[in-house]
Amino acid sequence: MEHDAAVRGVSTGTTIMAVTFDGGVIIGSDSRATRGGEEVSSKTINKLVQVHQRIFCCMAGSLADAQAVLKTASFQLNLHSVQMEAPPRVIAAASLLRKLCYHNKDELQAGFITAGWDPQKGPQVYVVSLGGMLISQPFTIAGSGSTYIYGYTDAKYRPHMTREEGLQFVTNALALAMGRDNVSGGVAHLVVITEEGAEHVVIPGNKLPKFHDE
Repeated sequence: MEHDAAVRGVSTGTTIMAVTFDGGVIIGSDSRATRGGEEVSSKTINKLVQVHQRIFCCMAGSLADAQAVLKTASFQLNLHSVQMEAPPRVIAAASLLRKLCYHNKDELQAGFITAGWDPQKGPQVYVVSLGGMLISQPFTIAGSGSTYIYGYTDAKYRPHMTREEGLQFVTNALALAMGRDNVSGGVAHLVVITEEGAEHVVIPGNKLPKFHDE
């Protein structure tokens, strides 16, 4: 698996998350990357990667490792789609990431959240952890910033949220994490995925809700 030397040693730091709502799914992240876990190397990394029309992944851990895995996964999913003459299922994308992570577990330091919509199962969220474990969840959070928001997300999540409620849930959670975690920050990237397609929403740091003095 190829690794870009320019981003070797760079970590996404990170707060990443995804949640299902009635009719779709929202995936989101901060935009900060660090080198060695301390020095901020970028404030504008987009950690949300489109691997197919209605399937997105967000990444945590080594940026070089995550980008190499997602590049391979995107190529294989597009090839599969052409061969089958149909878009891939979300579980197929998550399973492919699991396979790539498992077979390269001694070399990779990256984990993923996969979220998307397909006609068979509608909106879905999957977690692929370091080493290749695959879990389906209605919502999930990950990354260094997630340690600050477990209580908030557990208390505020509820099934069958509307699109607007889902957006507020993700926005508030990212804002709370970015306010506390020194390696999460920048802007909030969100993608809303439904049967109609995907909509990318960017919320600048100064537009995020504030819950305490910063």
